[in-house]
Amino acid sequence: MILSPVRDPRLVTLRRGGTLTDEHHHALARWAATCAEDVLTLFEAVRPDDDRPRTALVQVRAWAAGEVSMTVSRSAGGHAMAAARDLRGAARHAAFAAGQAGVVAHVAAHELGAAAYAIKAVRAAAHAEEAEAAGRLECTWQRDRLPAEVRELVLDDQRLRNALCWSVFTDPSS
Repeated sequence: MILSPVRDPRLVTLRRGGTLTDEHHHALARWAATCAEDVLTLFEAVRPDDDRPRTALVQVRAWAAGEVSMTVSRSAGGHAMAAARDLRGAARHAAFAAGQAGVVAHVAAHELGAAAYAIKAVRAAAHAEEAEAAGRLECTWQRDRLPAEVRELVLDDQRLRNALCWSVFTDPSS
């Protein structure tokens, strides 16, 4: 489980009683899609004819651009996660990363799911002795792509939910 039992109001939209603006919600969705897209080839190498994870990323980006509804993106995210069901390892984690990115349109807090699963995918794809280092590099790569307007929110969210996300997020000061 990657979601906290208590919702952080900073990750809940204004219209639902939180403090997250639509602009920032869209930025989180685009960043989550970027994180998932970075590892998508790990899924596509195993299932080249299954476009559900890639479709989820296309749909969440379209949602962030105002081109499709939240339900279209959320549904695509669910289908991407279904693509992971019978897989193991890096391919499974990559599909879950895409699925988590797709559902950010519905619940912004899934942004960490996309990032965490992408890190898990990279770790799973690496040789055992290189897995931790590969995960740290991916975490750094992701942070380098954080939009300025949501950077501190995401870094704080990583600190708060790291234990729920398999402790994949390294200390941002390291």
